[in-house]
Formats: sequence, structure tokens, C-alpha cells
Amino acid sequence: MKYSKKDLIHPIPSSRWHHVWSGFVGDKLAILALIVFLFYCLVALLAPLVAPFDIADPAFMDLMNAEIAPSWISGDERFLLGTDAQGRDLLSVILYGTRLSLTIGICAVLIQATLGICIGLIAGYLGGRIDNFLMRCADIQLSFSNMMVAIVFLAIFQSLFGIALYQQLAMVILILVIGLTEWPLFARTIRASVLAEKQKEYVDAARVMGISSKRIMFRHILPNTLSPILVIFTVQIANAIVAEAALSFLGLGMPATEPSLGSLISAGFAYMFAGSWWICVIPSLTLILLILVMNLLGDWLRDHLNPRTYKD
Repeated sequence: MKYSKKDLIHPIPSSRWHHVWSGFVGDKLAILALIVFLFYCLVALLAPLVAPFDIADPAFMDLMNAEIAPSWISGDERFLLGTDAQGRDLLSVILYGTRLSLTIGICAVLIQATLGICIGLIAGYLGGRIDNFLMRCADIQLSFSNMMVAIVFLAIFQSLFGIALYQQLAMVILILVIGLTEWPLFARTIRASVLAEKQKEYVDAARVMGISSKRIMFRHILPNTLSPILVIFTVQIANAIVAEAALSFLGLGMPATEPSLGSLISAGFAYMFAGSWWICVIPSLTLILLILVMNLLGDWLRDHLNPRTYKD
């Protein structure tokens, strides 16, 4: 049987993308979730421009302004959302904190996806002992609680190298720890898709034409396995942000000098029942809304990119 180059192309039908787009346009909740998420991304990206105060300014922290209630309660128009216990404008630190949390979440998931996709492609395409070895490594990783692994690693690092060094490298360490503990989810998903794709004719055509295994995996098979990855990627960003917030709440995350949403919630929790509730509640609501819209987008993508829900 002869194959031509066009036999190698196995794209997702354009009618399916039309189905996805029409489903999105007709779903008001998905549109709202996307608008809110894009708003978060925009204000996080433009935080230095839209924040009322520069958090790097030495005058930003003023204890004389500590624990001022939001403007609709105190009447102080300088601080729309009030101030925290250190006298910092809460709106400014939330904008910068959202930027930091999104950066950690996205970078950590990029590490997860890169490792998981490469391992899943190799395991699914090559099979045999390599597949067994890589999947046993994934099973071992999944047998441990990801949060427990992160807590143990971060606690050991602080003990060995000191809190001062940890605070300097906190962002990089959090990204690596969160990223390296969640790769099996991507790997197992990609492997399952590759096992189905490599039996199709376009892969046989590529082999007959002498195309290398590396090119077959990354150029021909990978693009046809991205639908579930998009779903996982969206949900995992939300999970990574929650993980960072949980670690910061436990004192193992970002330092107070580099506020993330998690560290803001942790710092404000002590004032929750002392009258200054806004220090904890407003960052908490910001985090909850961000996680909610990302999960809504992930659920929508799962429903509309699932082949079982689509008929040509």
C-alpha cells in the first residue's frame, strides 16, 4: 500500500471546532467565566500601572495607616479596600498578589505539562519495558500525597539552608516543587491517547516513509492528543494556585515581603475575629473567584472537547 504526505495529516475536523465555538457562544456562563479570567490576567499583567500604590516604595508601608477599613465603611477614599496590619493598601497588594499567584500557577503547570507530555509520549509510543518503568514511576509518585511531599521538601529546605535563603528563592522553589509533583496526571493522559493514535493509518504511513520516531511523536501524534491536555492544563493551574495558597497559609510559601494571595490570607487570618475582617476576607474572595472561574472553564472544555459528546 502506497502512502503520500497527505496521509500523515490527521487534523481535528473543522466542523468539530465549529461545534466547540458555537457551544461557547451559546453558553453565557462560559463567556462570563472567560471574561472574568481575562480580567484577572489583565490586571495582574498591568498591576504596576493600575495599582494605586507602588509596593516597592519604602513609604508604601506606614503603620500609621494600619487596619483602616474599606472606604465604604471608614470613608477614607485613599484606600478603596482598606489597609492591612502593616499599613499597606489592600487593593495594591491584592493586584500584585494575584500577579504572583498566577505566575506561580502557570509556570508550575508548564513544568508539569512538559515533563508529563514527554514521558507520556515516550511510554505510549515505545511501549514494552520503557513503558512499564515510566508508568511504575508515575504510580509511585501518585501513591504519595502531593501536598505532603511539598510540605516535607519545603520544611527540609528551610531547615538546611535557613529561612533567609528560602525567602530569596521562594518563588522558584514553589514553582519547582508544585511542578515536579503533578506530572503523572499529564503523563498518564497522554500515554492513553498515544496508545490509541499510534494504531491509526497516518502513523503507519509515517513509519513506511522512514520518518523518525521523534518526529512522529511530536509532529504527528502530539497535535492529535491535545484536547484532554487543554482541559487538564486549565484545571491544574487552579490546583497549583490553591497549592501555593495552602503552603503560604502554613508558612511555607511566599514571604510577607512578596505577597501572594495565600500569604495575604495567612497574614490576615489572625485579624479575622479582631474587627479587621477585610484583611482576610477580601483576598479570600479574590482567590475563590479566580479558582471558580478556572474550574468552570475547565469543566466547559471537558464537556465540549470530549469526542463522546460530539457527533459529526
